[in-house]
Amino acid sequence: MLHSGAPPRGALAGPRRVTATVPSAHPFSRALDRATGARPIPGNILRHIAISDHALDAMLEMIAGAQRTVHFENYIIHDDETGRRFASAWAERARAGVRVRILYDAFGCRSTSGRFWRELRSYGVDCRPFQPIWTSGPIKAFSRDHRKLLVVDGERAMTGGLCIGNEWAGDPRAGQPCWRDTMMVVCGPAVAALDAAFGRMWARAGRPLPDDETAPQPDECGPSAVRVVEGLPGQSRIYRAVQLLAAAVTERLWITDAYLVAPPPLYAAFVDAARSGVDVRLLLPGTSDIPIIRIFTRGGYRELLHAGARIFEYRGPMLHAKTLLADHEWARVGSSNLNVSSLLGNYELDLVAEHDGLTATLATQFLHDMAQSREIVLMARRRLPLPPKLVAAAAVNPSQAIVQVHAAVPQHKRSLRERQAIAVVALMQVAGGARRMVAGTAAAAFLVTGFMLVLFPIVTSTVLGVGALATSVWLAGIAFARRRRRRESDAH
Repeated sequence: MLHSGAPPRGALAGPRRVTATVPSAHPFSRALDRATGARPIPGNILRHIAISDHALDAMLEMIAGAQRTVHFENYIIHDDETGRRFASAWAERARAGVRVRILYDAFGCRSTSGRFWRELRSYGVDCRPFQPIWTSGPIKAFSRDHRKLLVVDGERAMTGGLCIGNEWAGDPRAGQPCWRDTMMVVCGPAVAALDAAFGRMWARAGRPLPDDETAPQPDECGPSAVRVVEGLPGQSRIYRAVQLLAAAVTERLWITDAYLVAPPPLYAAFVDAARSGVDVRLLLPGTSDIPIIRIFTRGGYRELLHAGARIFEYRGPMLHAKTLLADHEWARVGSSNLNVSSLLGNYELDLVAEHDGLTATLATQFLHDMAQSREIVLMARRRLPLPPKLVAAAAVNPSQAIVQVHAAVPQHKRSLRERQAIAVVALMQVAGGARRMVAGTAAAAFLVTGFMLVLFPIVTSTVLGVGALATSVWLAGIAFARRRRRRESDAH
């Protein structure tokens, strides 16, 4: 049977790439086919690279060996030492006559200078921004290209969670380790599906790829069957796949995620799996480049821990990998984080593989990372002991205690000091009500802000940062004006 991955839509399809797939025989596999919109592609070799600077070197080596085409897509390409290494590699291949096409997200690369892209274009590199913020409209501006993909000559590919910047390369001279991330090297027929996925995104950002840029499908070269899952805004393909895997596992569910703020139904799936006896483990960053996301992530710990799940926080550098292991057969690796922004709002790209050998390799990596992490456990709640007098009073019948208290307190007229104290208490009660109203308003504001951060973490963080900067400038202006007026009044 023939299947082309995600169905093309009109002009967005680009050159037609047909990839041979196999129909799923097992009922669960057929359900996963429907959930992901993709069927397994057999005959691939999948190799994971878990050290980010090694993955960067592998990508540069792959680019240097390109003879016909380089298709590169990423959310972040920084104009730093690492970004310039890639720019040099792209420019060198373009000068050699290779068709080099770079698709970058306009928001993710907002800090990259225009000069960086102009220089690449001057060397013949075709650079294309995806959905520029000011021209894409208010709705589309929130749907970003979060995918990370490299396809060379239509024969070899790499995909995963790694972006292009010094954070992923590290700096041994400064004692700065590279971020922990995962990339997959793909060889085999699945490369054709990945190249077709690039073509669809390229067409969404402008003119489609030319027909002569479609390479023949590579021959089968290995034992792994893999689905190429394209996450599209509003279609929740990866969301449904993760939920389905979490519901079907019987032995283990091991998850590595960088920004876990999962929708409630997904949390419920993890909780249900843990309660049913599945070995549920979550490996999460101990430190984050977006600290507020870490706060929201920790907000979901208690319910998971009560259900029997185990949570580990990585003690090394930033953990940016996105992987999932379901039992001993299924593995998911890609660009998708388990949060609303990735699962429902962004364009993402994941691999869902069926191969126990790959799953075993990823499990070994998970255990290695777990050994460098600290486990989060629930502490028993401590209660302070009551003073001896209160313990004795509590042993007395409550009605008798009330009678004894009333009998012990003589009736007398309230003094002026007592009346003042009562007035102060009443005033405090009124003030307390006002404080509760202010607290409620503040809680609502924080709730809305938190909701926006969960849905659109990068955009909202930028808006908050710009707002804070504008507020500080405004307050500084007020302070400066008051100081000037004070000096003028002193002069008179």
